[in-house]
Amino acid sequence: MRSRDGLIAIALAGFTMAVTAAGLQQTPPPPPPQTPPAGEQQPPAPGAPPGRGQGRGQRGVFPAMQRPLADPAVIERGRNLFSVNCSACHGADARGGQLGGPNLLRSQLVLMDQDGEQILPVVQKGRPEKGMPPFQLPEADIKAIVEFIHSLTGASRGQGAPPIVSPPPNIVVGDATAGQAFFAAKCSSCHSTTGDLQGIATKVPDPKLLQNLWVSGGLATGFGRGGRGGLPPGPAITAVVSPAQGPKVEGRLLRIDDFAVSLMLEDGTIQSFRRDGAVPKIEIHDPLEGHRELLRIYTDKDMHDVTAYLVTLK
Repeated sequence: MRSRDGLIAIALAGFTMAVTAAGLQQTPPPPPPQTPPAGEQQPPAPGAPPGRGQGRGQRGVFPAMQRPLADPAVIERGRNLFSVNCSACHGADARGGQLGGPNLLRSQLVLMDQDGEQILPVVQKGRPEKGMPPFQLPEADIKAIVEFIHSLTGASRGQGAPPIVSPPPNIVVGDATAGQAFFAAKCSSCHSTTGDLQGIATKVPDPKLLQNLWVSGGLATGFGRGGRGGLPPGPAITAVVSPAQGPKVEGRLLRIDDFAVSLMLEDGTIQSFRRDGAVPKIEIHDPLEGHRELLRIYTDKDMHDVTAYLVTLK
């Protein structure tokens, strides 16, 4: 009797184990851990410093990406100064221009600068070994340019990435009649609405590009390298060199400092002259000089008024 009971117990135990095993096989595996969709940021790990290891879209780790922005009026003034003086080499968005200047959003000097202490000396003294001339600008103007550059790095998604900028849907907010009066008083001695600017609003239908074009004097065409879109590249600075002996030489100014001046002649050859004080005599013709002078005169309202007038020149 005991043997029979033992066999029954063993059989029941085996049956229970089989049922349990079958149930385990039918139970679905636990779902894998959820991962955030592409572009969504995971929260930083406890104790992790802000800005590190948090993926794209977060504030960068460089001082230039973390510093507070300047007053919008200062940034806008810096934008205009940058457009006239710097965009030909560094591009309208500081990522490199048609004259081969470096991307400032990747520059360690720019990224580590706080208040112009590193950028200002470079602008004032230039980098002749890299083809950058010195700029004789007031310190306040250079500081405004610095603030504009920092506004780009502050809006960048990462080192060297394009800045995230939301332009206004329409910048034509000025008074066209006032713009026409300003143009007649300040611009008509060099430009004509029936000559070089005839049909300018048809050639450049985007008001933002048109404003950048006239404020920069033709440097910021908005069409990338090479001046595409029917517009020539920015105007060239030319010079006439009168040696102590020999004929005058005229050409495009490539470089000038206290020791030498270099010109590109009409046939493409390059000629250099050693400088010793005022010898040789050098006459420089800068087509943008008038535009640089206007930077000290016109206000934001003047700029918008002139743009509102120019968009009517179909």
